[in-house]
Amino acid sequence: MKYLIQKKKQLRNSQKNNIVKTSKLKVKSKTENLSVIRDFVSSHAAEANIEQDIVENIILAVDEACTNIIKHAYHSVPDGEIIIKLKLSGKKFVVTITDYGNSFSPDKIPEPDLQKYYRQKKVGGLGMYLMKTLMDNVEYRSVPGKYNEVLLSKNIKADKSNVR
Repeated sequence: MKYLIQKKKQLRNSQKNNIVKTSKLKVKSKTENLSVIRDFVSSHAAEANIEQDIVENIILAVDEACTNIIKHAYHSVPDGEIIIKLKLSGKKFVVTITDYGNSFSPDKIPEPDLQKYYRQKKVGGLGMYLMKTLMDNVEYRSVPGKYNEVLLSKNIKADKSNVR
C-alpha cells in the first residue's frame, strides 16, 4: 500500500512538472514593438514563477533576437511580421521567434574578441554572443524564401518566494 501511495505522488509530481503552457504574440517589425515583446515575455515568465534574474536574461536574449530580425532580416522595413511563441514545458522555457525576412548563416558569425571590442569602444554586434551566453540552447532554422526561426531555451526552476 505504501508503495502505491508513493507511486501516485511521483506521478502527480511528474504531471505537474510536465505541464505545457503556450502563448503567442504577433507583431510588426517596428522597433517600438520591442517593448511589447519584452512585456509579453516578462508577464508569461512571471506567471511561471521563474526567478527574476533568469527572466531578465530571457528578455535580453529575445530582445537581441528580435532586434536582429528587424535590422537584418527586414532591413528596418516596418511591415514585416514577427511571431513569438512561448512554451513552458516541465522545467524548460522555450521561445520560438519566426520571421519571413532574409535568412543568414549563424555559423558565419565569429565569436567576438571582447577585449578588442571593449578597447575599440564598439557598439552593437554582440546579439548572437549574448543569446548564446544567456540561454542554455540557441538554434536557428531557415527555409530560404519562406521563413526563419530562432529557438531560445532556458532550463528553469521556480522561484520559491513567488510560489502561490
